[in-house]
Amino acid sequence: MISFESFKEIWIADFEFISLPGELPEPVCITAKELCSGTWRVQWLVGSQNPPPLYPTGKDTLFIAYFASAEMGCHLQLGWDIPCNILDLYAEFRNHTNGLPTPSGSGLLGASAYFGIQGCTAGEKTEMRDLVLRGGPWTPEEQLSILTYCMSDVEACERLFYAMEGIIDLPRALMRGRYMGAVAWMERNGVPIDRKTHRALVKHFDPMKAMLVDDIDRNFGVYEGTTFKVNRWIQWVNEHGVSWPLLDTGYPSLDDETFRELATIYPEIAPIKDLRYVLGQMKLNDLAVGSDGRNRCLLSPFRSVTGRNQPSSTKYIFGPAIWLRNLIQPEPGKGVAYVDYAQQEFGIAAALSGDFYMLDAYRSGDPYLMFAIQAGAVPEDATKQTHPHERELFKQCTLAVQYGMGAHSLSRRIGEPTAVAQNLLDLHRKTYAAFWKWSDSVVTYAALHNKIWTRFGWYYHVSDNFRERTVRNFLMQANGAEILRLACCRALDAGIKVCAPVHDAILIEAPADKLSSAIATTQREMGEASKIVLDGFELRTDADQWVYPDRYSDPRGTDMWKRVMALLARCEHG
Repeated sequence: MISFESFKEIWIADFEFISLPGELPEPVCITAKELCSGTWRVQWLVGSQNPPPLYPTGKDTLFIAYFASAEMGCHLQLGWDIPCNILDLYAEFRNHTNGLPTPSGSGLLGASAYFGIQGCTAGEKTEMRDLVLRGGPWTPEEQLSILTYCMSDVEACERLFYAMEGIIDLPRALMRGRYMGAVAWMERNGVPIDRKTHRALVKHFDPMKAMLVDDIDRNFGVYEGTTFKVNRWIQWVNEHGVSWPLLDTGYPSLDDETFRELATIYPEIAPIKDLRYVLGQMKLNDLAVGSDGRNRCLLSPFRSVTGRNQPSSTKYIFGPAIWLRNLIQPEPGKGVAYVDYAQQEFGIAAALSGDFYMLDAYRSGDPYLMFAIQAGAVPEDATKQTHPHERELFKQCTLAVQYGMGAHSLSRRIGEPTAVAQNLLDLHRKTYAAFWKWSDSVVTYAALHNKIWTRFGWYYHVSDNFRERTVRNFLMQANGAEILRLACCRALDAGIKVCAPVHDAILIEAPADKLSSAIATTQREMGEASKIVLDGFELRTDADQWVYPDRYSDPRGTDMWKRVMALLARCEHG
């Protein structure tokens, strides 16, 4: 069994670096301390040529940091190897407190305060970070201040390590640390972006907003200038037979989630949904695109309750509206592929619960149609072509269960009476009784023990007034996060250039003539990752690919992209 005594050396290190939007990090300095001997090593990196690593990175050394992906990004920029063993105290603090209040946040200062450790103030930290980010040249006094500050972070990390040492599940913690190394690679690789089109969109986006209103709203008549008029919207939905949900106050629900949900039922309102997002939230200037045309931003691993990444919704290309993903374009001679798990949460639920009928449905290749067959709603020889409506109803029911929806929400989603929705949900409980018995036991365990966890020990600490929906979904989503993290690590280890993790998918890049091989390798490693987490049960994967000059596309955003491109052409050519 691996323990801290298993390592010959234990190093804690911290870099100071300059990080501009979309660009690679520029290391400024590094300070490091070896805990067994007390040895310090300090180096000013600006102006140094190919400096060697200050510490070993082999199997008998443990590397400790707080938010280690930042340190690993500097390693890669300097040409240093990623350490074989990484312990990230940020990931372990998030795991230890996931679901619990952290009054001072989850940064190094917040984690230190949580354990009663004194350190520098937030103001002092901000002042020193501003000094680093200002860029050089720095005076000798400023260099000394930066190095001293960098050393103070190592000391704070050391005190935090000793405070947390007894609660760290080391083998599993090293798996999370391994992923932080993978995150550094993915943040470095970035996503290839069509810079010319992006720059043109940024330049013309403000005047294009008014043009988009004119173009889209002519079919709705709900805008006054660029202002959405609620009374006009109510009139439109009533005239077109759209059943729009109301709040308890009687006012229509106008949040983004409602528009997304209703757009799946009534596709004709999708343009208004997209228009509201463009006018209200989208800031194209925030999309972090570097001078080399790569979209790079902090992936924020382990930030969500389920342990998934939580990158900025404005800086990350997969964060804003779906149509904007058409900006993804491989470089000449290269291709990109989007490789995703097929019906991942359904498959995970089947594997974790051991429900024979659910496992059979997943293995059929079309769990939604098989659910309808198993429930007796369609004949055994039914196909997607012969019974599309029934398949869609059972698909939406399956998704509703995964999202924790009740009959009322499902009825809105499928555009059917509540009784129809309730019958579908009842059929799910009857058909997959073993799954529901398992799911109910998860809720009961959480209520009794106030915690649940994934196969690799990602914890969720459950409060007394927990939301049942969150608890029921946690093990599917959080184990899905475990699978994707392991898949990213394995794909990178297999030599795949992984550009981005996207919920239950991976975006990869390869030379055009090697793309098919890269996809096959990625699918193999993703399948193996699922088998490791799910005790031998393998999740299927699908892949879409685009080779230059083609660009990434998603059918859900195609119409809006064409509309925007037509308006952009008008702006650029008068």
